[in-house]
Amino acid sequence: MAEGPGERSGGGRAERRPAGELEASVLAALWAADAPLTPVAVQGALGGGLARTTVTTILTRLHAKGTVTRVFAGRGYAYAPAQDPPGLTARRMHAELDKDANRGTVLARFVSGLGPEDEELLRALLDDGQPRRIPEPLRDLRRVDSAGCAPPGGR
Repeated sequence: MAEGPGERSGGGRAERRPAGELEASVLAALWAADAPLTPVAVQGALGGGLARTTVTTILTRLHAKGTVTRVFAGRGYAYAPAQDPPGLTARRMHAELDKDANRGTVLARFVSGLGPEDEELLRALLDDGQPRRIPEPLRDLRRVDSAGCAPPGGR
């Protein structure tokens, strides 16, 4: 008997994953790779728990969002992340900011919610582009473009 949506072999119901969890897993697999991956390679990197068609759908959606790039590989595509994790986060922040017409209020509320260390880091970046104390994860991201991404090879 064929499995229905949300079912696993043996008739048990599959648990629903939180929104975005599959995309995050696929992106993590792509970030860990040294080269673009085909959907089959992504499926393997994820442990094979997802159908190839599911992985392909996720990759196609990520490509439509501009989150991944793709190149022809055989009869299909191989995918690579369009940005590193901090670049993707910055892009998402820009997208959220662009959704509201009152940018000033959104930015003011964002800044008012920052902790002292983040506020100091942001102030330093705005003042001279160089944080006074560079936190460990940011040590190599001294130069960023307007989207918050390090230039290629220029980390």
